[in-house]
Amino acid sequence: EGELWKKQRKLIQPAFHKKQLENLLESMQEAILLEYKRITPNTTIDIFPILNDLAFQTVVKSLFSSAATSKEINRLQEITESGQRMLVKELRQPYLGWWFQSSGILKRHLGESEEARTILKNIANTRKASGVKQNDLLDMLLEARYEDGSEMEEEQLIDEILILFTAGHETTSNALTFTFQLLAKHPEWQDKIYNEVTANGDLDLMQQVSTFKVTQQVIEESMRLYPPVYFLDRVNKTPDTFNGMDFPAGCNLLFSVFEMHRHKKLWDNPDTFLPERFADGGRKFSSFYFPFGAGPRKCIGNNFAMFEMIIAVAELVRRYKFTAEFKDIEITPLITLKPKNAFLRFEER
Repeated sequence: EGELWKKQRKLIQPAFHKKQLENLLESMQEAILLEYKRITPNTTIDIFPILNDLAFQTVVKSLFSSAATSKEINRLQEITESGQRMLVKELRQPYLGWWFQSSGILKRHLGESEEARTILKNIANTRKASGVKQNDLLDMLLEARYEDGSEMEEEQLIDEILILFTAGHETTSNALTFTFQLLAKHPEWQDKIYNEVTANGDLDLMQQVSTFKVTQQVIEESMRLYPPVYFLDRVNKTPDTFNGMDFPAGCNLLFSVFEMHRHKKLWDNPDTFLPERFADGGRKFSSFYFPFGAGPRKCIGNNFAMFEMIIAVAELVRRYKFTAEFKDIEITPLITLKPKNAFLRFEER
């Protein structure tokens, strides 16, 4: 919060500049294609677990290149996802706090969290000792310097890496799942993406993510209908009045992104999947379209996520046609907006 947040944001922001992210695109593509090998054509599969692993592996590859072993990566994923599930339980069942404490469940999860921190410290220290640069996010974080020339302290570095794990994989896997469900329901947009991808197949990855406008439109519209971060929370520091309501300082304010993204006064045909509404980009909707938040606290990884999703959508559509094996798109609103029963059937092109 406050000055600490401002200091960290200023330090880390350059690592997520588009020019820096260009170095990570091949690692992203490699992780994505590896996970797509798990797709079995002509069978019905739940696509969410594959995309969940894909998003985690993409973050890990972008962070560490090859510095982490597959055993370490799998353990980090287990701990991250187990911790998230525990947090949901604590938030939804606060009356069981005594049980989580006395049964040792909370202690076990906190122990796992320390185990994850130890794994990450070893990876970071090994990289430092090697003196070899991989040009990945870990290098950028290790080389980042405050205004006085000092580097990040070890505990703060591990905090930042854990935030990237948590924030960078579940939201992306949710968004990709909803996108593929919508594409399965609207195959004409699969064809449009396929035509775009095959027409520009000779471009390098940075040119692709900059050129694939139809692919980006589909992702933008998917995040309008199903924003993974479906509410924003803020605390007002000073008293305020709005529409006849008084808010004393320190109120917890929740803003429903989901409802703003479907508000009849803001959008034409708000409940209809119309990617063409983003043909000129999302700038004209910037005052009421918040898939990555807004203001100075807008998601630091928004470019990272968009590049990853454009590559993921392009590569899947390049290889497969897919159909919906579900009736309606269902949601599970937890800390993020999660998909449910995302069953698809794939056919090789």
